[in-house]
Amino acid sequence: MKVLVTGTAGFIGAHLAHRLLDRGDQVIGVDNVNDYYDVNLKEARLDGLRGKPGFTEIRQDVADREAMAELFRAEQPERVVHLAAQAGVRYSIENPNAYVDANLVGFMNILEGCRHNDVQHLVYASSSSVYGANETMPFSVHDNVDHPLSLYAASKKANELMAHTYSHLYNLPTTGLRFFTVYGPWGRPDMAPFIFTRKILAGETIDVFNHGHHQRDFTYIDDIVEGVVLSLDQVATPNPDWQGLEPDPGSSRAPYRLYNIGSNNPVELSRFIEIIESCVGKKADRNLLPMQPGDVLATYADVKDLTRDVGYRSQTSIEEGMARFIDWYRGFYNV
Repeated sequence: MKVLVTGTAGFIGAHLAHRLLDRGDQVIGVDNVNDYYDVNLKEARLDGLRGKPGFTEIRQDVADREAMAELFRAEQPERVVHLAAQAGVRYSIENPNAYVDANLVGFMNILEGCRHNDVQHLVYASSSSVYGANETMPFSVHDNVDHPLSLYAASKKANELMAHTYSHLYNLPTTGLRFFTVYGPWGRPDMAPFIFTRKILAGETIDVFNHGHHQRDFTYIDDIVEGVVLSLDQVATPNPDWQGLEPDPGSSRAPYRLYNIGSNNPVELSRFIEIIESCVGKKADRNLLPMQPGDVLATYADVKDLTRDVGYRSQTSIEEGMARFIDWYRGFYNV
């Protein structure tokens, strides 16, 4: 297939592009390579893709309406995986406009491109953050998610609503994947696995919010990518049992689906730090702090629907996954 993948300089996007290319798909990779975090890391990810048969790199902002419309017209992708977004809960408090541009305007341009160019299936990144103030564990796509705690979360919830509208109005099959704390080699420097590893190896103090009692459903990158590919291949269909009197948030009369994609095995932050300590052979100096604005206490994914519909399985333990990440980190940064 010819697959348009946005965010190919990003963590998940780069891994996904490799996976699709390795199975023989053509990949049109779009990224504006912004400086939200280390551009050198993004360029290094792209270096691994450049020159691979079937890969085309497009340096472009998804929020550029005319450029995206022309890209869809020129390339005519059969399927689209939209991963490009302004990420980060805390940054959304500091710079909210970035989320409107990338996550709302950008997603609108993707939907319009799919609509006008007969795209067979759109798979897009949502987030576990949409669960917000919901405390029912494990999180289920059949639960209400109307109480986000950050603008980032609200933008991802908005993406799900926008996708449903296009599925309903234009019969565009859409699948939203709510990612749960993805980690692994080539990971994001603004996330806890990277920050803690870097600081512990350097002998620096780590800030541990909520005194280490947070729980996160850490999910290894290879498991995530496999779930994305399985979802891409399973084109979203209407739910014949859907009823407006008792509406199911996870499906619709339209070809629209939502899934959690996680490990289904939450780990407390203090335990996660112990795993890093064991891998690097050093104890962490911990600065225990209260909860931060926008944070949620715990994430825990119910993945039964994704397992039932596409055969998804999370197979990598946190101990194995973090060992692989730390091996990559030491090699990439010569630590």
